[in-house]
Amino acid sequence: MSQQSEERFMFDPKDRKLILSHIGVSFVAIFIGAIAGLLQGLQRTGYIELPASLEYYQLLTIHGVMMALIFTTFFIIGFLYAGVARTLGGSMHSGPRNTAWWGYYLMVIGTILAAIKILSNDASVLYTFYAPLQADPLFYIGMALVIVGSWLSGIAIFAAYGKWKRANKGEPSPLFAYMSVATMVLWLICTVGVAIEVVFQLIPWSLGWVDRINVELSRTLFWYFGHPLVYFWLLPAYIYWYVNVPKIIGGKIFSASLPRLTFVLFILYSIPVGFHHQLMEPGIAAFWKFLQVVLTMIVVIPSLMTAFSMLATFELAGREKGAKGRFGFFRKLPFHDARFFAAFVGMIIFIPAGAGGIVNASYQLDQVVHNTLWITGHFHLTVASTVALTFFAISYTLFPSLTGRKVTPFANRLGIAHTIIWALGMIFMSIPMHIVGLLGEPRRTAYTTYMDHPIVSTWAPYRTLMGIGSVFLFIGVLMFLYIAIYLWFFAPRTEEHVDFPIGEVRDTGHNPPAIYERWSVWVILTIILTLIAYTIPVMSMLQHSPPGSAGFRTW
Repeated sequence: MSQQSEERFMFDPKDRKLILSHIGVSFVAIFIGAIAGLLQGLQRTGYIELPASLEYYQLLTIHGVMMALIFTTFFIIGFLYAGVARTLGGSMHSGPRNTAWWGYYLMVIGTILAAIKILSNDASVLYTFYAPLQADPLFYIGMALVIVGSWLSGIAIFAAYGKWKRANKGEPSPLFAYMSVATMVLWLICTVGVAIEVVFQLIPWSLGWVDRINVELSRTLFWYFGHPLVYFWLLPAYIYWYVNVPKIIGGKIFSASLPRLTFVLFILYSIPVGFHHQLMEPGIAAFWKFLQVVLTMIVVIPSLMTAFSMLATFELAGREKGAKGRFGFFRKLPFHDARFFAAFVGMIIFIPAGAGGIVNASYQLDQVVHNTLWITGHFHLTVASTVALTFFAISYTLFPSLTGRKVTPFANRLGIAHTIIWALGMIFMSIPMHIVGLLGEPRRTAYTTYMDHPIVSTWAPYRTLMGIGSVFLFIGVLMFLYIAIYLWFFAPRTEEHVDFPIGEVRDTGHNPPAIYERWSVWVILTIILTLIAYTIPVMSMLQHSPPGSAGFRTW
């Protein structure tokens, strides 16, 4: 490739290959997960009957693992690499890149091992892989490799950040890079719990080295990881909102300090909160549940700070373009641009999604919705709507700088249509899930006919809508993948330099406080909060645990 041709790219060839490799795997995962989700959804809503060779819980596991764990992790890491390379002067070099590639290889190998065991129906344990359901050891080994590989990815980001800081002593780091480090700090701390569960409990148990497993401790270690996992999904979406969207709308980042404080608060308060997923479980004292519910409610604060910051960014950008009236700035937003429109729809959906999260974390209200389809509906509003739509917007924004191809008017219009179809699909599916959840329909079950009990008949109309919604969402995945493949391989090339848009911070005359970049302070405070929230309950689980459970295979 000629030097002139190479200059039109934002990233150097090796960085492009690294980023695209991660994103490519994520697209394969979302395709496989979408097929499984469609079949599982149509089976549960009564539209189809699965063949005997294909089980509902097998599909549910494929859907959850591929969508919630593999798609998100690979895509997030690819996105963070792109932003770090862009804002730190192309710093993903030599040592860091080699570490990044080793992380990628481990994650791919782990994904393949886990997928083989799910597809062979030897690991139909859902994405939470709750004990005492017991999968094949290779499934757990595969998931462990995915975790370790992601740690190496985090180390690559930390190395690039450290190199930049050494060369720019005393300077605040670029906002995207700062947020990327915060995201991986959260990830590395929270995955320690699930790594301990997998390596020291599940693998020895599945290999037959131990006969029984402490189920309560196993679930606690999973949810120590499981709720921060939600913020690992959300924080990259927040990065795009804070850093990329202002540039796309022709505005500036509202503040350099507020986003940093937001991410620090997420690190501090999103990790020691796993007990709010275990409010209905015995064996955990009420005080410790209450403490973690309080910490959960504090996590609402950085989300409200984000909402304020985005509205301020929108309004200031609109006023600078001549907007009049209290809400006139909304008319200045580029709703015709798929890069913005998809993310904006995700922001709007996050309002009811966040409200549902408050319900789930409230002890009395959780008693009503626990283990019902309400939880599934909330999960899809949060991850499959807010996060997924923002990831789609990221793809439309990132691909031109990676491939040197244009987002044509055709691709942009298709992106707008895809966003609408996706939102409609989620409305058809998620709202009925919330309603039937309140009416008592359970989740994680292939059938809920209950011998044609009269109360079940009240659920039927909502099931019909859920089936329609699953079809809409599958069409949305196909449309997105078509757009992605088009932008990757077939869209017209451009000879102009294609930038990855990074917003500039509005000049306030001062830099963010240096304390924000004292990572040791925030990590130590997080560890202290975690020890306060978990030490006594975990000691109690170890000291007063029952004999434990043997493994069960119910499929």
